[in-house]
Amino acid sequence: MGRRRGTDRLVEQVDTGRAELVPDPDRPRSFTLLLDGAPQSHVDLADPTHLEFEYVRRFAAALDLVAPPGTPLRVLHLGGGALTLPRYVGVTRPGSTQRVCEVDGALVELVRRALPWPADLRIRVRVADARAMLASTPDASFDVVVADVFAGARTPAHLTSVEYVAEVARVLRPDGWYLANVADGPPLRHARGQVTTVRAVLPYACVVADAAVLRGRRFGNLVLVAGRTDPPVPELTRRAAGDWFPGRVVAGAELDRFAGGTSVVHDADATGSVAPPSGFFSAGR
Repeated sequence: MGRRRGTDRLVEQVDTGRAELVPDPDRPRSFTLLLDGAPQSHVDLADPTHLEFEYVRRFAAALDLVAPPGTPLRVLHLGGGALTLPRYVGVTRPGSTQRVCEVDGALVELVRRALPWPADLRIRVRVADARAMLASTPDASFDVVVADVFAGARTPAHLTSVEYVAEVARVLRPDGWYLANVADGPPLRHARGQVTTVRAVLPYACVVADAAVLRGRRFGNLVLVAGRTDPPVPELTRRAAGDWFPGRVVAGAELDRFAGGTSVVHDADATGSVAPPSGFFSAGR
């Protein structure tokens, strides 16, 4: 059973570490989920369209643009956390069918109990490894696949290879989109390699991130958007520029230069993403 620290903070051991649900002092019925001290999700139960984390707002901007407003989507989420993005899609695109793959069964039960989601959002959660989930999914099943998987604040190696991306592409419909959260820091070797690897399968892509992250000045999150047709770069650019923390969109020849000199990652040589620098989360990132 979980235990509480202070008034409302819930601390519970889950399969992948120590989970904490911390109330947001500025927003009633809002909580941040931490795993071993690393922020994983922020959820506003009263308003699921409020997205606290910068990279989640970039995900949401892409999801808003892949189909006309309100159109239901079939979305596969690799990595669940507190289900921030599935809740957002469920509210902004009623009738959407969403599947969430989360490897930590105890975390799923904690979220289900402490941060329940309405049944009418049509969110189904499966406890499984993301790569195994893809392997068991029929061809052309989803409009969007969202990857936000971290273990110990690093993306597992088997979710960084071209073989993995080929499985993602297989389960996407022909006009579907892949959205991935890529965490990296200077010199952005991992992020550049991921662009090369993903574009080997889904050739039309762009990256959305904070300008300081793109310049290799600090560690952060880059959102990779990829598919079989051109992504909505002008619209994403406007959304990124108007964010609370403005970002940039890298596409076309600029993305070629960004990824230049990197090789496609294969299962045989895949490694996990770079770990955040010491003190990164305590510094408020």
